[in-house]
Amino acid sequence: MADTAAPTKRIRNPNWVGGALSWVWLFIVILPIYWIVITSIKSQSEYFVTNPFAPPEQPTLDAYRLVIDSGIVRYFVNSVIVTVGAVVPAVLVSFMAAFAIIRSRPNRFVRSSNSLFLMGLAIPLQATIIPVYLIIIRLHLYDTLLALILPSIAFAIPLSVLVLSNFIRDVPNELFESMRLDGCSEWQTLWRLALPLTRPALVTVTIYNALGIWNGFLLPLVLTQSPDLRVLPLALWTFQGQYGINVPAVLAAVLMSVLPILALYVVGRRQLLSGLTAGFSK
Repeated sequence: MADTAAPTKRIRNPNWVGGALSWVWLFIVILPIYWIVITSIKSQSEYFVTNPFAPPEQPTLDAYRLVIDSGIVRYFVNSVIVTVGAVVPAVLVSFMAAFAIIRSRPNRFVRSSNSLFLMGLAIPLQATIIPVYLIIIRLHLYDTLLALILPSIAFAIPLSVLVLSNFIRDVPNELFESMRLDGCSEWQTLWRLALPLTRPALVTVTIYNALGIWNGFLLPLVLTQSPDLRVLPLALWTFQGQYGINVPAVLAAVLMSVLPILALYVVGRRQLLSGLTAGFSK
């Protein structure tokens, strides 16, 4: 009769250092958020005479009323138009370009296109702001929302192509071959096979690009002038006076501008995390 070995318990050594550092990092992240929230419900006079981290003695929503009365709805609509108008074309173009780069036969044009997209990652926005300004002036698009949308599309494409290319490369080649045997064209394979399988990567690049464009400050500052065309980052200037700044109103505007991106993250957080990891599994 064979001896059966008793199952051994695996003893886990707790990582006290890692746990302590995690709590420290959590405190560092939460502290500014806590300060923003409690300051936004203080009056301006109470903000200057009380401890910055103390809860308000008399909470008030005056800062939020001031933000709404100052036209933040118009600025919010402008930000939505710029973000959606830039993210949707950028993601679609990047998806089709990544599919063409991965599925096409290697040739000089494909290699040159891929190198061009990779080169775009090495060029920061700040280094091209003057050429972009001159191009927008020549196209007679200055002081329009389209002047913000077109450059945003251009700067969102390189990283999106890189992420989507790595994700499409991980799709088994047998699936593409089976679609080809069924008589599907490359265009049908793109939308019926590649699109559903790369949904996590598409959500990843969509949220990443939307976050960058929504919080963009340099392009709106240089390429727009009219108050009616301000986006949310520029709208914070409304609460800056000649001799001071209405800090509670600024922080209330910041909280209101963060809510759409936070909602987008809550909706797509699972696919966002899988897209960040699965595309670089090799």
